[in-house]
Amino acid sequence: MKLQGIFPPITTPFDHSGNIYLSKIQHNVEKWNLTTLSGYVVMGSTGESVMVTPEEKCTVWEQVAKYAAPEKLLIAGTGVESVRETVDLTNRAAAMGYKAAMVRTPHYYKNLINRTDAQMLYFRAVADQSKIPLIIYNWPQTTGVDIAVEAVVGLSAHPNIIAIKESSGSLEKVMQMIREVKPGFQVLVGSAPTLWPSLQAGAVGAVLAFANAAPYATITIWEAHRTREAEAGKDWQGRIARAAQLVTTKYGVPGLKHAMDLNGYYGGPPRLPLIGVSPEVQHEIEAAFRDIKG
Repeated sequence: MKLQGIFPPITTPFDHSGNIYLSKIQHNVEKWNLTTLSGYVVMGSTGESVMVTPEEKCTVWEQVAKYAAPEKLLIAGTGVESVRETVDLTNRAAAMGYKAAMVRTPHYYKNLINRTDAQMLYFRAVADQSKIPLIIYNWPQTTGVDIAVEAVVGLSAHPNIIAIKESSGSLEKVMQMIREVKPGFQVLVGSAPTLWPSLQAGAVGAVLAFANAAPYATITIWEAHRTREAEAGKDWQGRIARAAQLVTTKYGVPGLKHAMDLNGYYGGPPRLPLIGVSPEVQHEIEAAFRDIKG
């Protein structure tokens, strides 16, 4: 399975009562279908998956699968703390037509799980029982757990673990993984501010929250890499730098949802206890996105 290109980890639309807004799933997916995004990651961190019940996750997976264009690769965010529930969610998504599962590092018991042997055991146990391939998801800024390169190298030998989404933002770590993992194992990145250098280093693609609001800008960088147009790639990397930083590391999902509203998608409110961004922050995001359209 090739994971090349740009995948948005799509946001979950909620109405102002906190319910999943089904018609807005259709609206966003049909609009993204018009782009050359490679597919969709559904119920990842950007989808506020930790705020959503298992039944709601299944509803969102079902709705996205219903409206996604046939050529879009569907990836389900299924990682939770236990092996048992992660396997159950993964296999439910597989039954709906999802082709891979993105599984984040477990992190609640940090002092016990922040070890190479424990991390490898978790991912191997999930992969052994999953009906679709796994993508390891590493985002240490949020989880507080940073999976070691040595663990990824070991896991790359498992036949049902095909890739990693490396969101640490460390280009050095991405380069080390690319050098040391088993041939055929794919490294994707999750940091829009380092997209161009990561692709140049050998990453096969990216899972980018920023692509929810600005898919064309990220696709342009991917196409510049694919066609070896270095000046265009570096130019667009510079253009998105400020906006990407605002709606990822600085203001997160609430900021990203506001940017989506600006660019013709439905962002809407986050689910409590997250709160929407202030008017001052809205103006800051609007200024950064003035020349970046959806």
